[in-house]
Amino acid sequence: MKIGLYFGSFNPIHTGHLIIANYVAYNTDLDKVWLVVSPQNPLKPSSTLLNEHDRFHLVELAIKDESRLRASNIEFSLPRPSFTVDTLAYLGEKFPTQEFCIIMGSDSFQNLPRWKNYQHIVRNYPIYVYRRPGHEITETHGARLEVLDAPMLDISATDIRKWIKEGKSVRFMVPDNVISYIAENNYYK
Repeated sequence: MKIGLYFGSFNPIHTGHLIIANYVAYNTDLDKVWLVVSPQNPLKPSSTLLNEHDRFHLVELAIKDESRLRASNIEFSLPRPSFTVDTLAYLGEKFPTQEFCIIMGSDSFQNLPRWKNYQHIVRNYPIYVYRRPGHEITETHGARLEVLDAPMLDISATDIRKWIKEGKSVRFMVPDNVISYIAENNYYK
């Protein structure tokens, strides 16, 4: 089975993430897409981060009826901050019969040389890159690349958190069941 790993803070998960995950699951040779909830991205500040278990639960809620998508909390048990190369090694030991690939936006792909042991990643794992406006793919970094034109929604989790804090509606940007759960638990207030 070929599994695409879509890493993210998902703080909170929104329609933009879901469109990309679903598009990749149904428009590539991948059998499944795992949305890997990162406890902490080494390249992002963690001050505005909702607890990882809560973010994981929101991802589960968002994808509960989609058989090709799966929420993964695999990084919760690994040392922090989590580095993709370590997560891939752990997954390879835990699921030796699966083939893992990485899914990322062209903006993240441009930063790949800043990742820990990125040469090992590009040598051993195919990377599925979806284009993001303003972030052209001009360099492959030696990776086996599959470039995708997934539908893009120009919304950000940062904006969603801000609007929730201001009491504004985020309907249609976040799945209804996720909005309800966020409201019930007073997240991002």
